[in-house]
Amino acid sequence: MPTAKVRNLQNKEVGDVELADAIFGVELNESLIHAAIRNYLANRRQGTSATKTRGNVSGSGKKLWKQKGTGRARIASIRSPLWKGGGNVHGPQPRDWSYKMPKKMRRGALRSALSERLREGNLIVIDDFSFENSKTKSFLGVMSELGFNDKRKATKTLIVDSLDNRNLILASRNVQKTKITNGYGLNVYDIIYHEKLLISKSAIEEINRLLNPQREKGEVSEEAQTEEKPKAKRTVKPKAKTVKTKTSKPKAKKAAKKTPTGATKSKKTTPKKVVKNKKEAAK
Repeated sequence: MPTAKVRNLQNKEVGDVELADAIFGVELNESLIHAAIRNYLANRRQGTSATKTRGNVSGSGKKLWKQKGTGRARIASIRSPLWKGGGNVHGPQPRDWSYKMPKKMRRGALRSALSERLREGNLIVIDDFSFENSKTKSFLGVMSELGFNDKRKATKTLIVDSLDNRNLILASRNVQKTKITNGYGLNVYDIIYHEKLLISKSAIEEINRLLNPQREKGEVSEEAQTEEKPKAKRTVKPKAKTVKTKTSKPKAKKAAKKTPTGATKSKKTTPKKVVKNKKEAAK
């Protein structure tokens, strides 16, 4: 299990702290860190660059001269891309560059970057970032005590502490190449960009809780449990059977249809046979 020395703001050793091997003792994975940085930079892009096509630029749509007979090249509109002030062809248009990266890959890249900073000796654990006031002069004095405030070249420093530390944020916000963040805002790009990494003891506990691999297994098991649980079936109570008895109902008389004039139609009568001759009548 890796260990790190704890220092105070006067650059004196106060004690040691044991770091989790699953977070600060991981092998370097350059391809994973590269993928995480590309994802971070792509998600940060605004994607608002745009150019005007021939439908967006100002100008008349009138045909400047007739198609044939002038000896000149044919032209349809002054907004043509061939003319000065015309529209642009296949230019950049607003788009969304962001894409999602799996949680396990992001957390794995963070573990690999933190472990590499610890092996390089650029990860320093501070007991507590307690400042009496919010003056930049006091913050620069602490940075010079730690050996980071060089007059010739400023050291790019990332400080990981609680964002409730108001004096630290106010004292450092005017210092170049210095950034303050907490465990939730820690990302791979900031770890790789900054040369030194200052982490408070409280922030280490927060990072251990966020990047713990057992937490990922717990999340997976919870998801599996929710998927495996069968849906509760609705219980339908059996209806009581009722015996239907046939009852003789009086037949309803059909109402006589009315003619459009309001008179009732009489029943159709079969036509009588016409007697052709007297002999058939006698029979």
